[in-house]
Amino acid sequence: MGEIVSSCTVVSVNVIDGMSIVLAIEGIDSVGVEVTVPTSVLLEGMELDNGKQHQSGKFRALKLVAFVALCFILISPAEAFDPLDPTGNVTIRWDIMSWTSDGYMATVTLFNFQLYRNIMNPGWTLGWTWAKKEIIWAMMGAQATEQGDCAKFKIKIPHSCKRSPQVVDLLPGASFNMQYTNCCKGGVLTSWGQDPSGAVAAFQMGVGLSGRSNKTVKLPTDFKLRGPGPGYSCGPAKRVPSTVILTDDRRRKAQALMSWNVTCTYSQFLAYKNPSCCVSLSTFYNDQVTACPTCACGCQNNATCVTKESKILKEVDGNNKTRKSDITPKPLLQCTRHLCPIRVHWHIKDNYKDYWRVKIAIINFNYRLNYTQWGLVVQHPNLNNVTQVYSFEYMPLLPYQAINDTGMFYGLKYYNDLLMEAGAKGNVQSEVLMKKDKNTFTLQQGWAFPRRVYFNGDECMLPPPDSYPFLPNSANRLPVISITVYVIFASFFM
Repeated sequence: MGEIVSSCTVVSVNVIDGMSIVLAIEGIDSVGVEVTVPTSVLLEGMELDNGKQHQSGKFRALKLVAFVALCFILISPAEAFDPLDPTGNVTIRWDIMSWTSDGYMATVTLFNFQLYRNIMNPGWTLGWTWAKKEIIWAMMGAQATEQGDCAKFKIKIPHSCKRSPQVVDLLPGASFNMQYTNCCKGGVLTSWGQDPSGAVAAFQMGVGLSGRSNKTVKLPTDFKLRGPGPGYSCGPAKRVPSTVILTDDRRRKAQALMSWNVTCTYSQFLAYKNPSCCVSLSTFYNDQVTACPTCACGCQNNATCVTKESKILKEVDGNNKTRKSDITPKPLLQCTRHLCPIRVHWHIKDNYKDYWRVKIAIINFNYRLNYTQWGLVVQHPNLNNVTQVYSFEYMPLLPYQAINDTGMFYGLKYYNDLLMEAGAKGNVQSEVLMKKDKNTFTLQQGWAFPRRVYFNGDECMLPPPDSYPFLPNSANRLPVISITVYVIFASFFM
């Protein structure tokens, strides 16, 4: 289920021409929606009083129904259904492995089951609220961001006494006695489709004051996941059959004493107010370049971006120590018409008899952010006939087995899997050769351009179709032919 909006406020309710009701609701954002109601229903909802119409109880009920329906519309984005990855989620598995004198030892594992959405630097943050007055005695493979008030403990001081702790992964290079299986990656998780081995993180912790049996232990509530920013909504913890785990020598199966799962899903509506990337288009048969839409990623104040000649860039380049110490630096974008940190360019390069070729480029406009293990998802009907991909890895995505029109591109390891910050090296590019299906292939009406583009799991804004580069036709060549005929005619008869 989606996350429930804490408040819905009616900004205005107006009846226009006796035909419709317009309600402006404030929830996640201020939204104006028009609901059209048949005249007969409206008339039934009005009553006369001294020759004047007044709203009856039925009419007020009608407005209430419309209001409730609109609130549900505002809630729906949090349900996070992704048509290209309908079952994608991050699953948190909590296994109690042994009992202690006042609690238990638990192993917590995060699985990024999303096909193409990774969790990049500075990584995941996992939070929850204890059901009772539990504490964390110690942790391996992760750490709580705050210790909290542990003043009542005199001898042994807990790792965290917070009622709602937040836990982060350890950084690479953590001391050996603090490490745990699948830990210490700085919170970075690859997508399941790109690299399943890198899509898992785990840590171990000792929990106290919790009870020491299946009947006395209470499941934590209010799970929250950031990856690294907002966008994830988590359901409640649910008891599941105890996890069976192979020992290190793989000759014995151990079983957890108690297990529960939490499922978190991602919604771009919750993560960003505006898109975070855009798409530009060009072709070999037309000099026109269709740029990203103006303000595709929001019209921020120009003070938030810099030009290529800005003095600030020299300070950024020369101050490596500050950049390394700041885990989450504020974005510093190059000033562009679109004001997006990422632009994806799709260029139709060649048209052969049986094949056609596309060049794809990804450009970074953020001077303070490198994209590690980036991923690009494209939806196009001819991706079912990919012949060769140059300098990128490619994997078809098949959320609906019968349809093969979506694929994921990502960098070659140690070659271009790191998209550098804005500048001369802040781009990666590839070419894709596809075999034509002569029943469907055409260069007309924008067919050769992508239907959807996602970068790092977020959908990019495409230009409007009427701005796509057009294919020259006979009508466009008529003026040239007319001039040629006129010159020939003039040379003979004038």
